[in-house]
Amino acid sequence: MNTIKNIEQTIKENLAVMLYFSAPTCNVCHALKPKLLEAIDKNFKEFTVISIDTSIEQEIAAHFSVFAIPTILVFLDGKEFLRKSRHMSVDEVVREIKRPYEIMMS
Repeated sequence: MNTIKNIEQTIKENLAVMLYFSAPTCNVCHALKPKLLEAIDKNFKEFTVISIDTSIEQEIAAHFSVFAIPTILVFLDGKEFLRKSRHMSVDEVVREIKRPYEIMMS
């Protein structure tokens, strides 16, 4: 079970963290998630991904000011770097992360 404390700790301890907010009733979320996770895995070896079910974990969603799904938050070196909601393409997400990620890892 995710807690705000656990998530904050993970963000602090890992260079690259993605929070993926979705819910069981969200078809877009389910279509996007496997493609996104595969692209992250292929392009960025050092990513920690945490999935958050907003239907159960509303408190966590509120804590991170997430009010629409799907939403992804990407943290690089402990700071929020990217926030995308609703309409996003996997390529777009990868493109936006690639350069800062590579700089950070070099």
